[in-house]
Amino acid sequence: MKYRPSRRTRRLAIGAAAVLVLAGMNGPALYRFGTEKYHAYKINRPEYKAKNGHWDQLGIPGDYQINTIHAALLHTGKVLLVAGSGNNAKMFDSKTFRTVLWDPQKDTYKNIDTPKDLFCAGHSQLPDGKLLVAGGTQRYEKLQGDIDKAGGLMIIHNEDPDAPKTFPAGTLFTGKKNGKTFRSKDPVVAPRAKKVFDKKTGRFLRNDPGLGRVYVEARKAGKQYSTGTEDNYRVQGLKGADARNFYGMAQKLSFDKKDFQGIKDSFEFDPVAERYIKVDPMNEARWYPTLTTLEDGKILSVSGLDEIGQVVPGKNEVYDPKTKTWTYLPDRRFFPTYPALFLTRGGKIFYSGSNAGYGPADKGRKPGLWDLKTNGFDPIPGMSDPKVLETSMSVMLPPAQDQKFMVIGGGGVGESEKSSEKTRLVDLTEKDPRFKDGAPLSEGTRYPGGSILPDDSVFVSGGSGDYRGRGGSNILKAQLYNAKTNKFRKVADPEVGRNYHSGTLLLPDGRVMIFGSDSLYADKDNTKPGVFEKRIEIYTPPYLYRDSRPKLESGPDRIKRGGSATFTTKHASSIKTARLMRPSAVTHVTDVDQRSVALDFKKTKDGITVAMPKDRTLVPAGWYMLFVTDDQGTPSKGVWVEVP
Repeated sequence: MKYRPSRRTRRLAIGAAAVLVLAGMNGPALYRFGTEKYHAYKINRPEYKAKNGHWDQLGIPGDYQINTIHAALLHTGKVLLVAGSGNNAKMFDSKTFRTVLWDPQKDTYKNIDTPKDLFCAGHSQLPDGKLLVAGGTQRYEKLQGDIDKAGGLMIIHNEDPDAPKTFPAGTLFTGKKNGKTFRSKDPVVAPRAKKVFDKKTGRFLRNDPGLGRVYVEARKAGKQYSTGTEDNYRVQGLKGADARNFYGMAQKLSFDKKDFQGIKDSFEFDPVAERYIKVDPMNEARWYPTLTTLEDGKILSVSGLDEIGQVVPGKNEVYDPKTKTWTYLPDRRFFPTYPALFLTRGGKIFYSGSNAGYGPADKGRKPGLWDLKTNGFDPIPGMSDPKVLETSMSVMLPPAQDQKFMVIGGGGVGESEKSSEKTRLVDLTEKDPRFKDGAPLSEGTRYPGGSILPDDSVFVSGGSGDYRGRGGSNILKAQLYNAKTNKFRKVADPEVGRNYHSGTLLLPDGRVMIFGSDSLYADKDNTKPGVFEKRIEIYTPPYLYRDSRPKLESGPDRIKRGGSATFTTKHASSIKTARLMRPSAVTHVTDVDQRSVALDFKKTKDGITVAMPKDRTLVPAGWYMLFVTDDQGTPSKGVWVEVP
């Protein structure tokens, strides 16, 4: 059928042409206006959308506009948008913590009671469809010039082997040498001492004290209250045996920069009840942790800043969704914050080298395969630009059976102005895996967003050339990556810049949601403070501007592992692929949940029958979206299925 432009399109074309003529006669201002008018006409033409896709913005009512820093797709089809305090100290001080639930199908919004500051928590999908959220913010950072009270880490010693003791916030500690008194900012438990016996004779040797860690501050402002050396601190209010068994030890308590401090709290978000449910806290406080699903459905929690703002020293732990409890791994392994950790076939954890912010530049940054059973770590060589991996994005390329990964862009450690235009590829099925450079980005890119699409392409968008968009360096570009050809294809440009605290997420209808951005400055000259980007965009890929798309009709909502399931469809003859896609849970360009698994299928007269793999390391238990694509590469809408 021959395309005939609509009346609106003809009006836009005539108007744009007329304005361009006037622009030539009336100078640069009109020319710019005319160019914008023509651009609007161009990007709305059907043939342009069919080739490049299209961008729209959500019309979010004011009561639901938040600083979205975390987003997770739930098996109800709704999207959980989490801000917590939203990187806003005033919101934190007022204990205003925000979560909004968005329904893409109805375009409706709902405020969710948020029990703790979940800003910079970690999250992962659970086997029963709930979302585990762990960690968050106990205290905001303070720069050196903003600190008026000396403070730091107090380690409380408990030499009593019979009982732990809880010390409330406000407990006072007085130095035996310096005579200075400090107040604890939070409650803390000093665990019981451990009795140590001679392994050969069984003779009692000593009590190793239990250690509790807490942040303390001087009671009064002033440099005279800082300390320069280690001291033993008496706990005020204790008498008798308690006064002997419990005491504090602290190094320098000063005016040094204080980093963000984490919390131990953990919650399961129930998509059906639409509320947070408190579960047992982690053993370690964590701010900026990564949560990764394991083959048995348990969740690994790694890294983060602890309760006094230091990177957790390799003490990783696992959550059991059956008992709702956390257990330490037996051995330590250190990673910088928000490390990109993926479950691979066989059960090992792949660390791509991507991370988001805190930790030494020379520790825990080499990519490799981590065996949780032995704590062995096999480095993978060949990474280009290895010193600019911070704020890079890592993706398990589709299909997951290929075990190929892509590391996209990245920046230097901390507030470095360096960024990388490289992508790096690695195939873990090779005998000796080694990174190789993939197709380059158009320019050096920090904070790129990346989402796997149902047609096996990867959508890559946004980012900035410099730290937090400094110098007006936001990148208003989007591309589709083809893993088979190792090529990018430019598509429609976004209108909103995205850098720090941004992310992308695939929706069940095949569109992509893009959220967040936290620019350091609002201008190119770096003179005006930045404002958090509350607008949310929706990118509609080119495949949704074709004449038709396949549709899955009736079918089961649960498929047994190693079993099969039949779905009716009127488009069976044209279906070419079937993909099982795990929903995203993304923050800080870290999305280790998303994966796309190829399903074998057979065509029937009225539908298709798909076969579910047995391998739990390939298909962890949980809810997935089932997509099929036709011979044009057009995907169906995702159908939710549970894999036990």
